[in-house]
Amino acid sequence: MAVESNYPRQEASGTPRSNSQIFLYFGAITFLYWMVVPHQGFVDIPIAFVLKNRFHLDANATSWFRMGVAIPVFGGLFVGLVRDKWNPLGLRDRGYFQIFGLLTAGVFFALIFTPDTYWSLFVGVFVAMLVFRFVAAAYQGLIALIGQEDLMSGRLSTLWNFVSYIPVMIGFFVGAILNDLPKAYIFTGAAIVMLLIAAFGLWRPASVFEGTYSRPMARTAHLKEDLLRLLKHKAVYPAVLICFLWNFAPGAATPLQYYLTDKLHLSDAVFNYYYFFFTLGFLPTFALYGALCKKVALNKLLIWGTVFAVPQMVPLLFIHSTAAALTWAVPTGLMGGVATAAYYDLAMRSCPPGLQGTLMLAVDGAFILSSRLGDILGSKIYTSSPQNGFLWSVIATTAVYAMILPIIFLVPRRLIATADGEANPEYEADAVPT
Repeated sequence: MAVESNYPRQEASGTPRSNSQIFLYFGAITFLYWMVVPHQGFVDIPIAFVLKNRFHLDANATSWFRMGVAIPVFGGLFVGLVRDKWNPLGLRDRGYFQIFGLLTAGVFFALIFTPDTYWSLFVGVFVAMLVFRFVAAAYQGLIALIGQEDLMSGRLSTLWNFVSYIPVMIGFFVGAILNDLPKAYIFTGAAIVMLLIAAFGLWRPASVFEGTYSRPMARTAHLKEDLLRLLKHKAVYPAVLICFLWNFAPGAATPLQYYLTDKLHLSDAVFNYYYFFFTLGFLPTFALYGALCKKVALNKLLIWGTVFAVPQMVPLLFIHSTAAALTWAVPTGLMGGVATAAYYDLAMRSCPPGLQGTLMLAVDGAFILSSRLGDILGSKIYTSSPQNGFLWSVIATTAVYAMILPIIFLVPRRLIATADGEANPEYEADAVPT
């Protein structure tokens, strides 16, 4: 049985679902999710400065710590496959929120009482990363499934990115304060948010869950057949590769942190404030994408978004003072918003039927793996050339971004030929099991 087209889901009465309820649900869970995701924001920023200021690690050692604790993320494809095949408590994704929300909260509470050493911090964050992956699989698999079923992957990508950047932005803004707080405060806050996510699993809005898992786009088969469908799905490979390259930014994380604080002798707070304004810069172009995606086909948004994003890191070369850092942060962020939203839109559209969790966790793993590998490469470049290391890191980032353009043309054309909300019966999806 093949998917004929992804027309919007409807109630039994024939009345279309409420988009406003869908946006409210995913807006709320997105905000909570990004408040506490272990590799970003409120958890990751204080840890980075603990490594630098308390354990006195250099850029290379810090980047390797961040790579090590992210190992569970790189196996995300298998966690996503668990989400697509296992139905905990008979509640599907809501069961994952409840069970693994509580478990992750328990890990954060345990971190409060661990010894203040490098290895206790490493093990604790590693375990938190591992358990949180199941929450990530439920959240990302569900939002991709609804995006496909309701032909709203572009609007949900906009919502996802816009809302997710708000807690990240706040995390950077208050980062100077967080850096000096005892770890008990950081991990207690993270544990409380995880308890809220667990409680979120009790909410079952009809527009999100009514009939969702019985539609063709949610059906799965036996494990072997599903794996073969995943491997044969041509849209998978360019989507994952594009996302990998987009987050491979050798100059953006640890090298920038050490460049601003050690090379230019700016305060730790400047690094946080730079990323606050950098993140803020994405929001207007996310909003622009939300308006354009309903009128312009995804193929055009992918190309033009990438063209504007390729030189995104070049303005960093003009940073030589606090004023310059804060001045260039917003335009640098503006350059990447359309591309970021378009790549998530592409990822949602590229999911094989019934394997949304699997592909979205593969994409998420590619994002984080590329970020960590780029960070290691950038740190190596930065430390190996005391005078021009940061310049070469920025050049490397720009070259990698440019590689995305030819890969866009490998995406199946029919998949990206329509705007958000337009039915695309000409695109031949993988066979859906009955």
